[in-house]
Amino acid sequence: MKTLMTIAATLLLGTCAYAQGDFGLEGLRSADILLTEVPEISAEAAIPAAEKSAGLERAAAKEWTVMVFLNAKNNLESYGMKDMNEMETVGSTSKVNVVVQMGRMAGFDDSDGDWRGVRRYYVTRDLNPWRITSPVVQDLGRVNMGDSRELTKFIQWTKANYPAKKYLLVLWNHGSGWDKGNPVRDENKGISFDDETGNNIDTPQLRRVLAAAGGVDVLASDACLMQMAEVAYEVKDGAKFIVGSEETEPGAGYAYYKILFPLSINPTMSAESLGRVIVAAYWDSNPIGFSVATHSILDGSKVAELGRKMDEFARAAMASGEKAKIKEARDAAQKYAVDDNKDLHHFASLVAEKTGNAGLRAKARALAAHISGELVLLNMTSILPRSNSNGIAAYIPGSWYDRDFNELRLARDTQWDEFLQWVAAR
Repeated sequence: MKTLMTIAATLLLGTCAYAQGDFGLEGLRSADILLTEVPEISAEAAIPAAEKSAGLERAAAKEWTVMVFLNAKNNLESYGMKDMNEMETVGSTSKVNVVVQMGRMAGFDDSDGDWRGVRRYYVTRDLNPWRITSPVVQDLGRVNMGDSRELTKFIQWTKANYPAKKYLLVLWNHGSGWDKGNPVRDENKGISFDDETGNNIDTPQLRRVLAAAGGVDVLASDACLMQMAEVAYEVKDGAKFIVGSEETEPGAGYAYYKILFPLSINPTMSAESLGRVIVAAYWDSNPIGFSVATHSILDGSKVAELGRKMDEFARAAMASGEKAKIKEARDAAQKYAVDDNKDLHHFASLVAEKTGNAGLRAKARALAAHISGELVLLNMTSILPRSNSNGIAAYIPGSWYDRDFNELRLARDTQWDEFLQWVAAR
């Protein structure tokens, strides 16, 4: 059965009109959008092939499968419920699968029957903003959403049962970049904090998850502080495009209908185009002057070169003997909720301005040029004081170097860790 999509055209046009680049939406008029037919998916169609009788064929590959690892086992639970209902305003279509693994726990939100544990949903369209009506494909019970192995299982299971030509993975939860900022388990860093177990997924674990699961076309973090060089370098081989925020996110995070609606209209859009839609949708939901909002999309194929440019900069900086000027640049660079997180482009540009060393100036300019010219495909910010946010942050500490940084691939492959220790020392 088909129904008419009734979401206003402004939801799409407001999302995409201000962003540069190809969204795969060219030529659409408001009338076309308002009258677009979006096929509903029956509950029977939501049951994965592996769970039907053995004689049924495996599901045919669609254009996209959107996978959302929605860990609401913390104080964000009420926002998780809202986001599930937002997804249902569009739902899955004949060309797009929307699959969610959602976790809840006691103590934060009692809506929708106050169910607890972890469920897998095949998201179907419904306009009830208060109840989740999508079919529960699996009830996993009390699963640790802070365990990287559970994320691997979710991706593998989804790919097996809801195959597609392209995959978007959204990590929904608290985030803290490469570092964790969570007092529950001091040795862990990263994303997907599960308050019920005290666990979360650290940055090296995220790399291993993507490798084990065969990678994704777009990795998006609906979480704070994740768009960092350290994270991007870790996941570069498992994600063709990387979407996230340099700064903290408002509790509401992504407006999912502004992401799924354009995708339902043009399900053959490229991975880059969908990444750009996510960035523009996030910007559109956070008006200038009212909330902290930075979001960007990175080209994963350019992250290895970012590492090389950072390595060359680090070597030139340590050879320059201009530690005082580099510290001035560090202290003046755009910072975020974590003071040691600096916008990498702004920092490099400030070093290029301040240094009297021609070699260092050249390497700083080359680093900044790579970020703005090749790595960051679209960067949008809603707050004017964040005008020096250029799409990717990096850990540049003031006076204390966290030796957990040594666990990262960026530290292994470059001299950036030696540079950080050098510049932090008195």
